[in-house]
Amino acid sequence: MKAAIVHAAGQSPVYGDFTEPELVTGESRIHVRAAAISQVTKSRAAGAHYSSSGRFPFIAGVDGVGRRDDGARVYFVLPRAPYGSMAEQAVVPALHCIALPDGIDDVTAAAIANPGMSSWAAYTERARLKAGETVLINGATGTSGRLAVQIAKHMGARKVIATGRNAEALRELADLGADVTIALTDDDAALERRLRDQFAEGVDVVVDYLWGKSAERVLIAAAKAGPEAVPIRYVQIGSISGGDITLPSAVLRSSAIELMGSGIGSIPLDRLVHAVGDLLRATPMAGFKIATQAVPLSNVAEAWLADDNACRTVLTMGAA
Repeated sequence: MKAAIVHAAGQSPVYGDFTEPELVTGESRIHVRAAAISQVTKSRAAGAHYSSSGRFPFIAGVDGVGRRDDGARVYFVLPRAPYGSMAEQAVVPALHCIALPDGIDDVTAAAIANPGMSSWAAYTERARLKAGETVLINGATGTSGRLAVQIAKHMGARKVIATGRNAEALRELADLGADVTIALTDDDAALERRLRDQFAEGVDVVVDYLWGKSAERVLIAAAKAGPEAVPIRYVQIGSISGGDITLPSAVLRSSAIELMGSGIGSIPLDRLVHAVGDLLRATPMAGFKIATQAVPLSNVAEAWLADDNACRTVLTMGAA
């Protein structure tokens, strides 16, 4: 079968032939229609993600959309290695498949599942977001952050604060539900003032896609300006700006900040799959917006290098 094959850590996938998978008990065979290039897919291909196996070659892709042998249209996640989702076929534990509603097409479902799940699971499983609360999204201008804004509003957030570096993207976030936008500038004093103003008014939940220096600034502002002894649930999701931070110990001693992560390992896999199902069922009704571009699987090498965080690239394997 045709597939996007990763031959070594750090190499882009190449289009080629790979042995078709054989089913084992408890699995479903998926005839794949669409699979998105995501940050976790790229990180695993590079051998840098904490869930990477380090074994090569393998087929890229952690999730996708397709049809089982019985014709049912499903979203699926975490195929059995080395069979990733970017191939004509994948084999997946049956419990990793979710029936798709009719109101969402293959490309949109493949594009929205991973980035949308990141905040949906963070809100429901980790932060336990309640209607009427205030949410700050650190790094809201990328695909995942833009969805995090929309999902927070869908879940009843009273106020959504969005940070980011791209000025034009920040302006667009207002149309998606952001009530306040804060530019992540190099002027630390100005940034801290804006952040402290927001925390002084009250922030209940922070979801962080960046980590790095901006996370330091957010945490310090929260500790200095947040109301005394009032919890702020800080959920760490991504590390686009860096994998490490330097955090004064006083930040945690002098505040009620609850620091936690969200992802594979911090949430049981069955709960993550459940979160994706809830997201996909909500998407047609809620009208969540995500920019997509569909590219044939045969063009994976070029698409892999051209992919960016503003538009989700989806590899397609045939007609829906």
